Amino acid sequence: MRTPAVSGRFYPGTAAELERTVRDLLDAPGGAGDTRATPARAALAPHAGYPYSGPTAAHVFARLEIPPVVVILAPNHTGRCQAPGGASLWEAGAFRTPLGDVRVDAEFAAALLEASPLVGRDHAAHEGEHAVEVELPFLQLKRADVRIVPLVLAWDAWEGCARLAEALAGLVARWPDPVLLLASSDLNHYEPAATSERKDRRALEAVAALDGAELLARCRGERISMCGRAPAATVLAAARLLGATRADVVHYSHSGMVTGDDDAVVGYGGVVIP
Repeated sequence: MRTPAVSGRFYPGTAAELERTVRDLLDAPGGAGDTRATPARAALAPHAGYPYSGPTAAHVFARLEIPPVVVILAPNHTGRCQAPGGASLWEAGAFRTPLGDVRVDAEFAAALLEASPLVGRDHAAHEGEHAVEVELPFLQLKRADVRIVPLVLAWDAWEGCARLAEALAGLVARWPDPVLLLASSDLNHYEPAATSERKDRRALEAVAALDGAELLARCRGERISMCGRAPAATVLAAARLLGATRADVVHYSHSGMVTGDDDAVVGYGGVVIP
């Protein structure tokens, strides 16, 4: 059992308050609540505290028909990694939130371990990591019986992203249940709003083009501090291999829109890949 690391900080710590908060975000009139849910191959959603990134995340999840299996790819914020290939998998059991337990799809996880030498069992990378956990209450309220495959990536080189994408796409293509690939990522960090908006626009242009290699090149060359660039690049590449032809940016925001302080903001992008 993976117990919560950021419950009561990034999102409400009681079941009743958490459910109310997420439902309000998903049902917001004039926003996420005015959208229709459809199947998708992949998506990108932010993972900051709900007061900041919750509306952008809700715009993504409100549009998704959640399938039985969701593979969540997240960045490694803690620096802890015991997976030799840098892709840390929690391979069985469940992740707990105040809303209950989200079961890990042990069968898919085992197949992924077999399919990619980059992937290794590694609970240490997950124990304090928030980027998977923050997505879970949205998934739970959209589909109570959802199963997850949680991965934390400790590198951002295109070669690794492309190799992992091939393994994931191959598994998804032959899996008996529908699978959603979900990248967990915020955008540029702690620069003035005008600078962040420009950098975020450049990153989202590459995402919309389904170009993971270009996304990584822009993040490196233009100093875009997108924390989940490797998860996003991997998901983009896998979605393209699975036949995706476009990615729709469904929402954008940054923390200054909430705090009123534009001096050092964090950007949030919501993307759905049909």
